[in-house]
Order: sequence, then C-alpha cells, then structure tokens
Amino acid sequence: MRVSELASLLLPTLGLAAPVKQHPLASRHGGPYARNHNDPYDRKVDSVGEGLHPEPYRNGLGTSVLGPRNRNREQQDPDMVRPPSTDHGSMPSMRWSFADSHTRIEENGWTRQTTVRELPSSKQIAGVNMRLDEGVIRELHWHKEAEWAYVLAGNVRVTALDVEGGSFIDDLSEGDLWYFPSGHPHSLQGLGPNGTEFLLVFDDGGFSEESTFILTDWLAHTPKSVLSENFRLPPELFEHLPAGEKYIFQGSTPGSIDEEKPAAFKKSKLQFTHHMLDTPPKIGSGGQARIVDSRNFPISKTIAAGHLSIGPGSMREMHWHPNADEWSFFLKGRARVTIFAAEGNARTFDYMAGDVGVIPQNMGHFIENLSDEEDLEVLEIFRADQFMDFSLFQWMGETPARLVRDHVFQHHPKAAEAFLKSVEGAEKDVIKGLYYKSPEAEGEL
Repeated sequence: MRVSELASLLLPTLGLAAPVKQHPLASRHGGPYARNHNDPYDRKVDSVGEGLHPEPYRNGLGTSVLGPRNRNREQQDPDMVRPPSTDHGSMPSMRWSFADSHTRIEENGWTRQTTVRELPSSKQIAGVNMRLDEGVIRELHWHKEAEWAYVLAGNVRVTALDVEGGSFIDDLSEGDLWYFPSGHPHSLQGLGPNGTEFLLVFDDGGFSEESTFILTDWLAHTPKSVLSENFRLPPELFEHLPAGEKYIFQGSTPGSIDEEKPAAFKKSKLQFTHHMLDTPPKIGSGGQARIVDSRNFPISKTIAAGHLSIGPGSMREMHWHPNADEWSFFLKGRARVTIFAAEGNARTFDYMAGDVGVIPQNMGHFIENLSDEEDLEVLEIFRADQFMDFSLFQWMGETPARLVRDHVFQHHPKAAEAFLKSVEGAEKDVIKGLYYKSPEAEGEL
C-alpha cells in the first residue's frame, strides 16, 4: 500500500483530515474550493468522489473557517458550505440520514425510523429501515397506516389476511415490494443465509414504529378469562403466554410455502406483492425510471413510487409533482438537488446512499448525479394513488414559441432561437444524459 493510501485510511481515525485529492480544474483554478476559483455557472462538485473538502469561497466572496469543523459532514453536504449563487432565502431542512436515526436493537434484528419527529418536513410519509436475520420474525401485527415496502437486500417471507378471510403468503427478494392496507394483519420473516433488510414506508409522517398493534402485546393485556372464552380453552393454558410484546425475535426455520399453508388456508383474491424491477422502464437519454402505482399494482391505493437509475453525469430533469410531496430514499451514489419554493426561495441539498430527502408538493426541482463514473439510484415515493409529474422541458416545448420567447429571451433573439430549437420536439426525457458545452461555445451566445 502506498503511503498516500495508508494516510487516507489512518488520518480520519485520528481526527485529522485526509490529504486533499486534486480536482481536474486545480491546474487552472487551484481547485473548485480555492479562494481564487471562479465559476459563474455553479457547476456540480463531487466532493466525496474527488476527495475534496468544501470551503466557503464563491466567485471572490467568502473567507476561511477558523472555528471547529466536522469535515466529514461538510464533505457529504458541500452545497451547505458553498451553496450555488442561485440559492436564496430560507427553507427548512429537506435532508435526513438514517445514520442519524436511533436504532432499536432486538434479538438478531434491528430497526430505525425517519418520521416527522426526525425530519419535520416529512409530513406525509414516514420511513422505517429494518433488518431481520435468517429465521427472525417481525411478529404478527397491524397498523393504523398503510404499509408499503421495498426489499433492499436478502429474502423475506410475508403473510397477510384480507377482510374476507383470504390468506396470502409470498417469498420476496431484492427490488420486490409489498403493500398492506390499513388494518390488514401481516408478518415478516427473514429467509436464506443472511436474512433480509428492507425499507418500510407509511402514509403518515407522524407514524411511529412503537405504536404498532402487536399480537403478543394484545394477548398480554387481555384477561385470561376472556382469552379462555374466545379460544374455547382452559384459562390456565394462557399462563404460558409471553409477558409482553416479542416484536422482533428469533423464530424457527420456515418450510416451503406449500408446507406452511394452514389447514383452513383460503387464497386471497388480493395481490399484496409486486416485482418492481420487472416493471418495464421508461428509457431516458441518461438512464431509466420504473413507475409502480395503483395502475400496475392495484392494491397500492395510497403509495406511488418510481425507481430511478441515473447514469454518470446525468440528471432527473427539472420537474414538479402536483399531487403529493416527494419522499426520496437514496439507494446508491451521490446527488445534488435544488428545490425552488417560489417567492425567490431556493435551497440546494446533497444526498448519499441511506439518506432521505423531502420535496414539498408543487416545488420545482431536479436530481443531479454528482459522479461522472457511478450510477445514482433513488426511490421517489408519494402518498398518492398515481405517480404524476410535470416536465419543465415539455411545458416549454408545448407552449407557443412567441410566449416562451417573450418570457425568457425577449431581448436576445439569438439565445431565444437556440432555446426554442432545443425544446422543439417537446419530448419528455425523464432522465437527461450528460451534456457538455465548452466555455468557448457557451460564450458564443
């Protein structure tokens, strides 16, 4: 191992900054965070990928930091340290990391949540990240809220019951979904050698994992005489019940689905699961998007979602959602998002794998892949029955050219001509590919 590589590993453990890697622009500008660096176009900087440490300098403004610093956090959210010149006004935080959420540790499993208590802007949706080892059970339970889930890794068995007494059992793997409407009882169990990990989504930001209706909790708080009457068994039998909720616990190894079906099994008419990654994608010039909502997953009446794969240097085009807040979960890569909130307010946030982002309904935004080498994967989730968005590009292309010209380039005919030509086809490009224009060509306009 080279000395520079060894230093980059050891210095952070000693509370020291690792050596700063040179950015491609360093030879001409001294690096994008140098005092003398000038960028009137606010280009993205992948501070994590390039090993750079953000500094509060921008186009001749700003100065150094003299006080204490958390350089690792600054590197993960560089546009807070050096925001684009277009940011303005005030906006509550729209970013949270599950790494900052309290973890509840149980027998061979754990859980942590992001709700309105952790992220006040997360008003419509709450998320729970849960891990179950092989054979570990999230016990039989139900919720006031509907539950939607995405399998992050491993394999899991789900069971459910519908209101007509129909039973449902299915085994799922990475990229699969389930949806249980409000009040529908269900259970989860990790399968295979490594169990499972998944993201749970609830259609109320005020949800708490602690408020679940749990089988053993109910039984423990019901008089044994009542249990005796209900199940037609001697009351002393119920002295052997658990004293309280089991919640997450090690269970026995399940057999096949056919082996597990109870004698009274009646197959549910409802399909509680869906294979999201098998959904035909919408192909863009820089990636693809898979949309799952009530149109192709009929039971999912309150949650719609998109799985986005954004190629290196590409972006989710400028758009907004008219029917719900966007609750994003970042699966892979690094992103820059600027949110436009009207009244001159705009704020830029940066995200990494494991982060949650919120974009309030109707606020304009984009998602830009900070890396020019790695894909960005993100889930866009909405408390809605259908996925809806408006494309700025499409809007400009389908509006009379004269009207567009008068709005954006009224006194610059050459720029107006180039802009109108670019939106002429009005084709919606959900993921836009990398576009590069040299400074010399940009100067021609």
